[in-house]
Amino acid sequence: MPWRVPPADRKAGVAPDPYAVWLSEVMLQQTTVAAVRDYHRKFTALWPTVRDLAAADDAAVMAAWAGLGYYARARNLLKCARVMVADHGGQFPSDLATLLTLPGIGPYTAAAIAAIAFDAPETVVDGNVERVMARMFDIHTPLPAAKPELTARARALTPAVRAGDYAQAVMDLGATICTPRNPACGICPWRAPCAARIAGTAADLPRKTPKKKTPTRYGIAYVARRADGAILLETRPDSGLLGGMLGWPCSDWVEDPAPAPPIAADWTAVEAEARHTFTHFHLHLRIMVAHVPLDAQPDRGHFVARPEFSPAALPTAMRKVYDLVADLVQID
Repeated sequence: MPWRVPPADRKAGVAPDPYAVWLSEVMLQQTTVAAVRDYHRKFTALWPTVRDLAAADDAAVMAAWAGLGYYARARNLLKCARVMVADHGGQFPSDLATLLTLPGIGPYTAAAIAAIAFDAPETVVDGNVERVMARMFDIHTPLPAAKPELTARARALTPAVRAGDYAQAVMDLGATICTPRNPACGICPWRAPCAARIAGTAADLPRKTPKKKTPTRYGIAYVARRADGAILLETRPDSGLLGGMLGWPCSDWVEDPAPAPPIAADWTAVEAEARHTFTHFHLHLRIMVAHVPLDAQPDRGHFVARPEFSPAALPTAMRKVYDLVADLVQID
């Protein structure tokens, strides 16, 4: 992990970069390490410091984030970087209370930065740590109701020294040994005192409250190509899903969407539909395509010249639309 400093290096005096730690923790929210690793390298290559990120163009940051999902994180990343520069001289605060005042930084992220970057004895509790604590103490209260008890257990074990190494060790324990399925209890360093292993309940923990069925919403995506090859795109509002991202003009995403073409044209339906799953719902997008003349005036959105259009800058849901229609409207 490019943001990690191994314990031996820490002992030799190599301090973690708070910027790299913060960036990794924001990216890792709802995302796997495997997916984040390359994005982290790309961001630190493009914007090596928090000052560089604060000065970056919003659209460039959103484009670099495309595909990572949960786009409010990218907007908060920019807000936080700019507050850091404006109010803290481009230096990360080391105390939990001040970190919590920054945009997009909640209790978990603040504790992770304080512990990992500054070795403060703060309690870091992610899903891996919750699982380890539930098994270590054989806690059967289902999540999310069990969170306060699991946090209290984790806090009691957090050491006053090397808190950063400890926090990362417990998270790694959950990610690699105390896994959701088939935990490798035989090689676990906490095998002996683990109450769930002794009781034979480790594989059943942590318990979770059953999730409600995920609803499905529907929408219509409109893909228009102008005679000169320009593509009609729109920047979505800052608030809401895919906020601030570039995408195809769409209808509302509801149970029964009304047609909302962004420009007068002879629209043709595509047989295939784009499907994408967000945190709280599934989305099915019907796709309409059209070729329009040079003087066509859209009601919303703007035309982007073909050389300036990059499919990689689209969020995943919009990229799925592109993949289905690129050949049809000759935008590949």
